[in-house]
Amino acid sequence: MTSATGHPQSVRAQSAPSRSGQSRLGVGDRMTEWGRRALDPKGIVVVLLIVILLAIIVLNPSFAEPGSLMRFIQRVAPIAIVAIGQYFVIVSGEFDLSMGAVVTAQVMTVGHLVGVDESKTVPVLFVLVGIGILVGLINGLATTLLRVPSFIVTLGTMLVIHGAIMWWTGGVATSNPAENFRQIGRGGFENIPLIDSIPYAVLVLAAVILLAVWLSRRPFGRTLTAIGDNSAAATFAGSRVWWTKTSAFVLSSLSATVAGVLLVGFAGVHPSVGQGYEFTAITAVVLGGVVLGGGRGTVLGALTGAFTLEALFTLLNFTAVPATMRDAIQGAIIIAAVAYSGVVFARRRKRSRTSTSTNSATTSADPTTTSAESAPSTPSTGGDGAVRQ
Repeated sequence: MTSATGHPQSVRAQSAPSRSGQSRLGVGDRMTEWGRRALDPKGIVVVLLIVILLAIIVLNPSFAEPGSLMRFIQRVAPIAIVAIGQYFVIVSGEFDLSMGAVVTAQVMTVGHLVGVDESKTVPVLFVLVGIGILVGLINGLATTLLRVPSFIVTLGTMLVIHGAIMWWTGGVATSNPAENFRQIGRGGFENIPLIDSIPYAVLVLAAVILLAVWLSRRPFGRTLTAIGDNSAAATFAGSRVWWTKTSAFVLSSLSATVAGVLLVGFAGVHPSVGQGYEFTAITAVVLGGVVLGGGRGTVLGALTGAFTLEALFTLLNFTAVPATMRDAIQGAIIIAAVAYSGVVFARRRKRSRTSTSTNSATTSADPTTTSAESAPSTPSTGGDGAVRQ
């Protein structure tokens, strides 16, 4: 029996369950996709962050209050900013081990130049920016033009800066600088409904995130990722590799400068402020799914890694784990994160090669497809140029 259009009614009857099957399949596909993303190096850190935050709330319910969460973000801001700066260097295939020394240098510079004179705050801020740019240029140009590995360059820079600061200050702490400078790191807008206050550090972090995401999606950010993936190919494509990498080092040093300014409000002026920040930043970046060696990773991944790391340390404080265990935990996290990323990407490459081989074999073994595709590739024409059917 046929319909008015000439199609069998049996076909139409079967179409409805087919659509419902496709709908069920679509739900299954979405669940599979969500599961795959949750197990991705960039997704698993989000799951880990949520689990850690829930554990903290169970141990200390007041942590879930808006004011407490805002103070937590304020505390994370310096390391998150440093991690974002480290992201730009690592995604280009390099390292910056001088970030902690830059933070220390900026903190000590503030203590010695500002003092209690509030009128010096703005001029000293410009001095700090100049120091950050100078260190970034030295790191970048030595790496790209002199061809010295960035690990060696930034390690040397770290030692030079640390030695110079110890020589200049005598290795002793100074009095806290002017209060208006300290307010940058620990002050904020008060009497805000629901959340009580918004720290300036949170606003600075938000501005850095927006700028970093914007840069990562501009040609600069895409070129930086391409350089980290294949520097030679990026050079042949016409990219200015030396300038792009140098810019990444400048961004890294400037991020350390911003973190140093905020830390003056948190910890005051002391030579120990900033020590180890370079390794904490690398840990956060790797934990966020950014691949060591470059070519893969996102700003938001590095940011999530920083929040996860600080949340983990907060959880350890609530569980009375000694603070001296932090270095051991950071080392274990780096090893685990790099190993997990390596396994995931190795499986993806294997599946990709297997899929390509299977498709090639299927195409070669299907004579119908081959003959059907070869016929229109050499159309014959008559003397008048018309294509023969």
